[in-house]
Amino acid sequence: MATLYQLHSTMDNLRRSIDQLALTWRSGDSLILLGTTVAFIDWLSAYLTENQIEGIANLYALADDISQLGDNTATKLTLQTKVDKVLNDADWVKLTQDRQFDKVVTIAL
Repeated sequence: MATLYQLHSTMDNLRRSIDQLALTWRSGDSLILLGTTVAFIDWLSAYLTENQIEGIANLYALADDISQLGDNTATKLTLQTKVDKVLNDADWVKLTQDRQFDKVVTIAL
């Protein structure tokens, strides 16, 4: 079984959030970026590598959070190449109840 991690972090706390994630991460787990966390996706990638976090099954983001970035910012971040799936709120709720995950862990620092 796998874990779905929900990550909600400011840029100031992103490194600490990833350090926390690294404590229990297993290859095959999934990650959903909440709030403004999606705006820091390039830093996220660097911190994941720094913590040797590998084997992400799926990386998700919420459509509402991406729309808050604005079209120009979202385009510059090339999110379509970095996120496996963009979810609406109903998809997010359904994902958190999916039987493929034995637990859902929220990290919000």
